This record gives sequence, structure tokens and C-alpha cells, in this order.
Amino acid sequence: MAAITIIDDDAGFRESLAETLVDFGHVVTVFDRAVPAIEAIAGGCPDLVFLDLRMPGMDGIAALRAIREMRPEARVVVLTAYATGENTIEAMRLGAFDHLTKPVGREALAELLRGALRQAVAGPVVEAAVPGTIIGASPAIRDVQKRIGLAAAGEASVLILGETGVGKELVAAAIHRFSARADKPFVAVNCAAIPADLLESELFGHERGAFTGAVAARRGRFREAAGGTLLLDEIGDMPLATQAKILRVLQEREVTPLGGAAVKIDARIIAATHQDLQALVARGLFRADLYYRLAVIPIAVPPLRERGSDILLLARHVLEALRPGHPPRLTEAAERALLAHDWPGNVRELRNTLERAVSLTPSGVIEPGDLALQGKVEAKASTNLPEAVAATEIALIRAALIRAQGNRTEAARALGISRQALYDRLKRYDLETMSDFPTPPVGSSDGAG
Repeated sequence: MAAITIIDDDAGFRESLAETLVDFGHVVTVFDRAVPAIEAIAGGCPDLVFLDLRMPGMDGIAALRAIREMRPEARVVVLTAYATGENTIEAMRLGAFDHLTKPVGREALAELLRGALRQAVAGPVVEAAVPGTIIGASPAIRDVQKRIGLAAAGEASVLILGETGVGKELVAAAIHRFSARADKPFVAVNCAAIPADLLESELFGHERGAFTGAVAARRGRFREAAGGTLLLDEIGDMPLATQAKILRVLQEREVTPLGGAAVKIDARIIAATHQDLQALVARGLFRADLYYRLAVIPIAVPPLRERGSDILLLARHVLEALRPGHPPRLTEAAERALLAHDWPGNVRELRNTLERAVSLTPSGVIEPGDLALQGKVEAKASTNLPEAVAATEIALIRAALIRAQGNRTEAARALGISRQALYDRLKRYDLETMSDFPTPPVGSSDGAG
């Protein structure tokens, strides 16, 4: 039995959550405002706190900061009906145990309690930082946002993994922006784009006259990142000889410029690659000791095809960026085409596709043909009729749920089917979790479903 505090101004959700927690055998105290709850926590820290993000008066982030400053041992789960990359990262960076999107199912709640009530509290509070730019609310990308927040609170090396075009450099930049090093340089170097014979000079620097053509001294990227963060992008393409020197830098925290003496460095190291480093280690193409030194905090960035409704969120963001204030509009058919595409080039391909469509569409309305994806989708769909029907139904259901903000009743009405028929299809296509779609507003007739 645990002592649990709920801080939430939504009476319906608060009472439902409290009832479930009592059913699980816990003692629950509820508050509809942050200030009196904080005063109570000052007198005795509960085993777990559920904290709403949006409340009148003191909001959840301010309350989380106050609780963690007063009670560093507190385990706080932040709740919101409107998850964004910024509030997820900020909550985790400030030491939240987790960040959940409402509604929270009974099984998910039970799993959370098992972890929260047996694990130690997170690290100390860090002051607020500039918001990140990781867009999306799907479960896959929210896991990344949480890891960014946790990684930003420390100094350990980070290894970012993911296919080409998923945004690995954006993840590295977000870790830097939310870290205590945010006011220092963020330096990125693409190890695959620099010839092997120049890579060491690029990274470690050189003195004047160190080799033919060295007419001036060069500081090198490690020293350029002094006090800040150095991203070694595509480190899987780094030659073995250079890998050995990188390992020594990480161990000794110093670099030796070509033709010069050793110099101490102070830079956090983040590495990224699209390659399977463990497979390269097995083949003798990547040093195992360097891999383990880099992968203290691994972050796997999911491909776009696994990010559900993020495809349309990203599309709208790109369109707004291309034409601020007057973004082109995607038709429903165009949205379906975007959702049905596999996106082998990931976010980079999506951005290029939309930029081309905007350039070639003066009307301000983007149709499927403007995306130049129709042929690819049809060619794939035509190979197997049952698969084509399933893919079409999934795309239609996703689009309807996104437009309805996750409300199943409205989505079923828009699709022209009964709510039960929609439930049957959600189960058939393994789309039952609503966390892949925007949560319905408080007071919606749809409920948790």
C-alpha cells in the first residue's frame, strides 16, 4: 500500500483516477490546485504524485519545479491531455518520473505503479532552458522526448541511432539546448563527409607547419566545442585508427593536435549513426570499447513510418514554415496519401516532398497528385488486394481519428460506420491504443473508450 497524491483540476478525471488507485489498494489524497498540494507535500512526502500540467494559477511545470526543489526524493508523474515535445522534454528534464497523456488505461496505470513504487527518484532539478524542436506526440517519439529530457540533465555520453533522415542531429541539438551547456557552442561534424586523411586534423586540430599545406594553426572541433557539446555524426563510418584516438580522448579528456602538445578539453560527446554498431563490432569494423564508452545513454529515433499521426503534424509544421501565416491546405485525399506512404527517406523525404508540392501548387490546396506519391502507393497496393484494402482502411481510420482529435464517436460518424464497427477495425488492425492520436478535449462524450 502506497500513499499517493493527485493534483488535477478536472474533477471527473481526478475522481476516476483516485477510484482506480484505491481499487489497487493505495491511500489517495486529492487536490484541485497546486498550491495547497505543495503545502501538504512540504509536511510529508507521498510515495507518488500525479500532477496535471494545465491548471489555473500555478501550472504543472511550476508545481513540479517547486515539489522537486522542496522534496528532491519525490516521484512525480506529469499528466496532460495536450502532450507536446516541449512539455514532455521539460517535465522529464526537471526530474519527472514519467509524462503521460490522458486518458490513462487501467493496465497502463498498473504497469506505471509497479515501476514507480520500486525505482529510485530521478536526479536533481535543473533550471529551465530554451524549448526544443522535436515535433510529434506519437508514443514512439514521446519516448525519445523523455530520453532527451533525462539525458539533458546529466553529462554522460549519448549514442543516437536511427535511419538516415529521422532527425538524429535535431535530437542531439535538443539535448544540448536543454542541458546546462546550452549557452556554450554546439558543434556537429559529419565523420562520413570528411576524407580519412583529414579527419584527425578536423577533430583534433594541428599546429602551423605540422604537415605540407598547414600554413596556419587549427583548433579542431573538440576545442571549438569547449564548454559545450560535440556531435560526432555518422561515427560508424570512422576509420579504426581514428576510433582508437577518439577512445583515448574520452578516457583522458584531452586532445593532441598534429604537431603539438596535449590540450585538456571540456566538451560533452554525443555520437550518432544510421549503422548497426553492434554488428560492426562483431565484424571487427568498430571498436567494442569505444561502443560501450559512447552508448552510456542510447537513444533510438524511430523511422517516420512508425510514428502514426506525427506524419500529419509534421506536414502541417513544414507547410507553415514554407509559407508562414498562409500555409497550403492538404485535402483529405492528400492526407491519406501521406499516411499510406512508407517514407523510406523519413522526415527529410517528407520535407522535400512538401517543398516540391508547394512550389508546384499555386492554388494553395495540395492534392494527392501534387505530392508525386500516388504512383508509388498504387504500385505497392496493386500487388495484393486484401493488403491494399487493409492499407486503405487503416489510412482512412487514422485520418478520421486525427481530424476528430481521437474522438471515436466523431470518427465513426465521419467514416459512415457505427462506433462498434470502428472498434472492430481498431482491434483487427491493432490500432486500439488511442495514444497514437490526439487526446479528446476534457468533457468529450467519447471517454477513454
